[in-house]
Amino acid sequence: MDTIIRKLTASPDDEDIYQQAAQIIRRGGLVAFPTETVYGLGADGMSEDAARKIYAAKGRPTDNPLILHIADRKDLERITDKVTEDADKLMKCFWPGPLTLIFEKRKEVPYGITGGLETVAVRMPSHPAIRELIRRSGTAIAAPSANTSGRPSPTMAEHVWEDMAGKIDMLIDGGSVGIGLESTIVDMTVDPPMLLRPGYITVPMLKRVIEQLQIDPSLMEEAAPGVKPKAPGMKYRHYAPKAELTIVEGDLDKAAEEIERLAEEKRRQGYRTGIIATEETRKFYHGGDVRIIGTRQDEETIARHLFAVLREFDELGTQYIFSEAFSQQDLGQAIMNRLLKAAGHQIIRL
Repeated sequence: MDTIIRKLTASPDDEDIYQQAAQIIRRGGLVAFPTETVYGLGADGMSEDAARKIYAAKGRPTDNPLILHIADRKDLERITDKVTEDADKLMKCFWPGPLTLIFEKRKEVPYGITGGLETVAVRMPSHPAIRELIRRSGTAIAAPSANTSGRPSPTMAEHVWEDMAGKIDMLIDGGSVGIGLESTIVDMTVDPPMLLRPGYITVPMLKRVIEQLQIDPSLMEEAAPGVKPKAPGMKYRHYAPKAELTIVEGDLDKAAEEIERLAEEKRRQGYRTGIIATEETRKFYHGGDVRIIGTRQDEETIARHLFAVLREFDELGTQYIFSEAFSQQDLGQAIMNRLLKAAGHQIIRL
């Protein structure tokens, strides 16, 4: 398959891109596009055949549910009959935006989209490109991240091309994304609602809107064997670089010293090493591939650069990566969730 690539230019020429992409979606094809979180790989969300194509292109386990993306609140009526008061409050506050809600599905929603579950994940993104594509396609668009399953999520079109060229019909290049981490996911089918995946919409933000919120224990732990994931990113190793990744948690100065020691030990053994560091600790590192992903004073910079840095280590041929840990509060919770999944929960606690 030849993958078409078209670049958005914020000009009238974009109209042709949207029209071409919508035609591909309507005939059951696959289109990758930017969102405010990461790049998504989209297909007709009401089609079993289209869902199978997504799973095949990504090499994704079929029990790992997909998220349906809609452009307007009225589109939700085709997907679920049950919208709770808490769900309504969250939608009014955070839609369109990086928040996914899980509802009981209508029978029209294919099981191929939901991983065989009676529930369905839904999001209304704020990025204008995908909202325009949804409207022109005339259907909800199922869209996981546009990467090979298990790899770091794509935050630039180049990442999508690396994983998906020749596997999908079209790639819309919208430049770098804004947030860099996938959406927050909240299960609205339980009482009280339960956070299944942290993201840019943080726990304090959610609790300012709804009175009670459960936190799924698998956010920072490995999912129990046999558990069927209710949302993307819960069960399988995700976001992983090719190198072995280890997180070191503890007092910042001591953790940095331990990371430098571990990396130096691997370098002496002949391995290429990488270090994920911050502005506050760059002084501790003197060898290997050191990447500064941001400052702890602004966690949004860390979130925005995390996946790109993991992919950069792949390009360098790095064999061992050592990363500092981050706060598990606010946006740091989402950053640590992604790091722990990427490391297969391999962490050293000092």
